Amino acid sequence: MSFRQILPVALLAVGCIGSTLIQLPATAQERTVERAAPEQAAPPQPSPQDKVIAKLIAQLMPSNHVSGKDLNDEISRRALDLFLESFDPMKLYFLQSDVDEFNRYSEVVDDQVRLGDLSLAYYIYGRFTQRVDERVAVVMELLDGDFDFTRDEQIIIDRDATHFARDADEARDRWRRQIKLALLDLRNEKTDDSESDEPEMSKDEIMADAKDQLRRRYARYARRWKQTSSDDLLELFLSSVTNGYDPHSTYMSPATLEDFAISMRLNLDGIGASLGEKDGTTVVRQVIPGGAADSHGKLKPDDVIVAVGQDAEGPMVDIVEMPLKEVVKLIRGRAGSVVRLAVRPGGTGNEEIFKIVRARIELEDSAARGEVIDHEMPGQGKVKLGYINLPSFYMDMEAARRNETDYRSSTRDVERILRDFKSQNVGGVVLDLTRNGGGSLTEAISLTGLFIDRGPVVQVKNSDGSVQQYSDDQSGTVWDGPLVVVTSKLSASASEIFAGAIKDYHRGIVVGDPATHGKGTVQTLMDIGQSLFRNNNANYGALKVTLQQFYLPDGESTQLKGVEADLVLPSMTSKLPVAEGDLEYALEFDKVPLAKHSLYAMTPDSLLNSLRINSANRVQQDKEFSELMRRIELYVREKDQKSISLNEEEFLRRRAERKAQTEAEEEELDEVLNNDEIFRDTYYNKEVMNVAHEYVTGLRSQNLAVAK
Repeated sequence: MSFRQILPVALLAVGCIGSTLIQLPATAQERTVERAAPEQAAPPQPSPQDKVIAKLIAQLMPSNHVSGKDLNDEISRRALDLFLESFDPMKLYFLQSDVDEFNRYSEVVDDQVRLGDLSLAYYIYGRFTQRVDERVAVVMELLDGDFDFTRDEQIIIDRDATHFARDADEARDRWRRQIKLALLDLRNEKTDDSESDEPEMSKDEIMADAKDQLRRRYARYARRWKQTSSDDLLELFLSSVTNGYDPHSTYMSPATLEDFAISMRLNLDGIGASLGEKDGTTVVRQVIPGGAADSHGKLKPDDVIVAVGQDAEGPMVDIVEMPLKEVVKLIRGRAGSVVRLAVRPGGTGNEEIFKIVRARIELEDSAARGEVIDHEMPGQGKVKLGYINLPSFYMDMEAARRNETDYRSSTRDVERILRDFKSQNVGGVVLDLTRNGGGSLTEAISLTGLFIDRGPVVQVKNSDGSVQQYSDDQSGTVWDGPLVVVTSKLSASASEIFAGAIKDYHRGIVVGDPATHGKGTVQTLMDIGQSLFRNNNANYGALKVTLQQFYLPDGESTQLKGVEADLVLPSMTSKLPVAEGDLEYALEFDKVPLAKHSLYAMTPDSLLNSLRINSANRVQQDKEFSELMRRIELYVREKDQKSISLNEEEFLRRRAERKAQTEAEEEELDEVLNNDEIFRDTYYNKEVMNVAHEYVTGLRSQNLAVAK
């Protein structure tokens, strides 16, 4: 549906909606005003514009979201849960009685949004700021006292394994444990800091310093919430509603939209990493190939950033509990300048300082690169294999729009590499997508066309339920020989379309993690001011909505399920909680009818079974894979842990064990994510090449390299 079609409906809805409002407790507004004084002269109030925007979101989501789902009671319940979680992710502030009270309105959020009624959002915000004041007062009181670090007690660190405190006494005990954990962490971090040029401090001085840091942190936290604007609250509330549809649909406030526009104009100046917020911390979601963090080589997905410093020296700013957009402002900067990040690898590792030189991502840094490898296996001779490292599906959009004949693209670069491979008589090609987070859909289609004659590559379902096929229409192939596609849990979006099409056509085999990332949706950005109100000057924010879903030629979606590997190899990435399925309310996997296409005879079951058995035997006998599987087991055990001991001796033992484990995980992830070499001669990559070697010789023995 176009904006011209949406506009009359939206305006009609705004004009004719009735005035019935949900009645909140009579004292709600009074209590909010009382709590706001004296630190905040007046609490935020919704503007007439906010109410109109809420009504428009209520119209746009059902009509544009790919699910076609109404704004109903199910979305309402989800929205309320997400809104409460956005305030209190670890259930530390609200009491159970607060939540019980709010849940009385769990099925009216949808009705309120349609009416433009934001009273529930402001009521919950008011109660939350009251609880923050109460908890921070307890924190300050606790920090004036002593803590027994020899006592055997635990703190729950898993949100799903805990509950909201039943009363003030239980809340106080929860916070005593919370502060105790923070002091253990800070005190021992300061003790371990061997890089500091500061004079050595006594234990008492270290403890006093740690307490002061926590006082500043929580005072800032309370101050932050009292400075919440009506725009911020509107974004939190409406994004909770849109996230009830799926995790990628959000409402951007005017300030967030402006930040987004700035980041686009800066061409990714900064560290080149996608960040998110989880439980009050800043988490690395993705390291962008070719960026500063990628070149630095240390920052990894699932790492937590706890402090940021500017230039090579100077103070570090504690960013725990800081809003994500404020964190981004600290990290963003001009190319060539230095930013220092205090990072906890994997979220639970020991704190490390990374000095990263901000840079602009250049196309060359994320371009396809190839290398010919003479691979030898005992008793099987040599096979010449062509290896391609493809970190993204890219295209120089500006040059293409100018109709330049030599613009850069992943398809053109891979084609050039393949022709070079053919001139060197390679027997098979290995295409590595393990660190490829996606990119251009057009490129995924055209690159697939290098390996198939012609036919559908991807199907796209729209919000009206219609399904369109997008095909490779160019006859012929550039490479018609054996193909091995290597994927990981980090391979997403366009990578999944390519790997899935190759698998559906039986054109080659997929090797790597059990499945790819599982993001099979497309989002669009609707600028509310420009597109709905025809106002180019006013900023009303924007709606990012999931309006399409991807499907493979055989009709299966890549959503949630991803693309399953034909042959699975053990890896640490397969256990990272970074897939689409790890997000709340991710859209479900489903199917559309199969798109008729050719089948190649290049994945016979007998050969695949033989490859799996031989690879499993090699992996089982390999010492490095055995060590990897031991580390994976430790990582999973650590990740699934619901609580942490607050006994200092046990805490330090776990910390030392975690440090050794983190170093091993970093080494393992570095093998996947490092971009310095085209082909890294690791035990993992050796096994990939072993599989490719046997695949080539197996196809040769059966003469199966021709389409049927």
